[in-house]
Amino acid sequence: MIKKNDIITLEITDISSDGNGVGKFENIAVFVPMTAVGDICKVKILKVLSSYCFGKIEEILTPSPDRTENLCPNFVKCGGCDFLHITYDAEKAAKKNFVKSCFERIGKIDVPVNDTLSCNKIHRYRNKAQFPVRKDENGKAVTGFFAQRSHRIIPCNDCLLQPELLNEIAEYIVSRLNQLGIKAYDEEKFTGLIRHIYFRYGEKTDQLMVCLVSTKRKVWNIDVLVKDLVNRYPSIETIVLNINDKNTNVILGEENIMLYGNGNIQDVLCDVKVTLSPHSFYQVNREGAENLYTIAKNALCLTKDDILLDLYCGAGTIGLSMAKEVKTLVGVEIIPEAIENAKENAKSNGIDNARFICSDAGKAAQMLVSEGFRPTAIVLDPARKGCDENTLNAVLTMAPARIAMISCNPSTAARDCKYLAENGYKVEFIQPFDMFPRTKHCECVVLLTKQ
Repeated sequence: MIKKNDIITLEITDISSDGNGVGKFENIAVFVPMTAVGDICKVKILKVLSSYCFGKIEEILTPSPDRTENLCPNFVKCGGCDFLHITYDAEKAAKKNFVKSCFERIGKIDVPVNDTLSCNKIHRYRNKAQFPVRKDENGKAVTGFFAQRSHRIIPCNDCLLQPELLNEIAEYIVSRLNQLGIKAYDEEKFTGLIRHIYFRYGEKTDQLMVCLVSTKRKVWNIDVLVKDLVNRYPSIETIVLNINDKNTNVILGEENIMLYGNGNIQDVLCDVKVTLSPHSFYQVNREGAENLYTIAKNALCLTKDDILLDLYCGAGTIGLSMAKEVKTLVGVEIIPEAIENAKENAKSNGIDNARFICSDAGKAAQMLVSEGFRPTAIVLDPARKGCDENTLNAVLTMAPARIAMISCNPSTAARDCKYLAENGYKVEFIQPFDMFPRTKHCECVVLLTKQ
């Protein structure tokens, strides 16, 4: 019987969707972080549950051929990356298996899963970065990233997923906070001011947004910091003070105060000019998003007779990238700022066949049904929790010929596709796409057609 603190010899035979290696010992699954398929390790058991347990590497006896040199000194400590220790081919194979397992196990859908596709860049691809700011033991502001499953700051002056410029500016801001006497947030005492540094970067336009998340509206010497940043970094298009005075893990509050510029930046995605505010949804990997949206558009085989509904549309980027292919586009999003961005994006691109509705996806879909709106094609791009049943039922009532589901969570995608498949739709293909290289996250595009 396996017990806590036992040292066992374990062969890793799989990788779970949370990034841990998996092996079997006495018919019990053992999950071990930072391992690769083919590793033979000595593992110390840390936690034992009824049907599985968790352990950590004590010694690698035989390394897997999938192992590669880890380029980041903070990899084991920081909670940002999961796969810096294995080759990229091994990572893509693992992500294909994540998607395949979910659709077979949860969706009960037996459709071949394509090999994982990706963009060209596996490092420096993020156009959004969120750096927590906290007090250290000496009362000084520090930044970096949270350790896994904690809010302990791991200092990191060069994250490999972020452009070098964002890492550099975050370090500079923290140094100036300390020089200007602007206090960092203390999460335990709920005191201090600056709790996050938040960036959005327009890769095509070289426009940068700096958003400082503060517990209060009045920040002493903030004007000096703004002047320093603008003079030092010409890419900065706007600087925003976001107010978050709640005791919460949510990064952004609802109120934005413009300190420099108009609070927005521009970028170009799939030849569509887009305006982005701090709250707008925008894929963090621009090149990956272009590839992903092209897969979805090609799958839908759109024509000038099509009426396209884009549910969970964000700033309208998916639908607007397809608007010129269709007769009419309707987009739905619950965040008001994102809908305003979507309307502005349509106007600035000369797209006059688009309508955007600010509403919960399920309620909007039901309203459109009551209006007699009948799309021929629907794009679903929900958050990680997937679609709610009201939305899926409204989609079924509309009965479009084709549905393209873009999902960042294969588990909820499989669940939602199962519901659609049980009610008259057929899954035609499943395409995993690696939007987030070196992490455990994986997108997929699923095409469903009405039978």
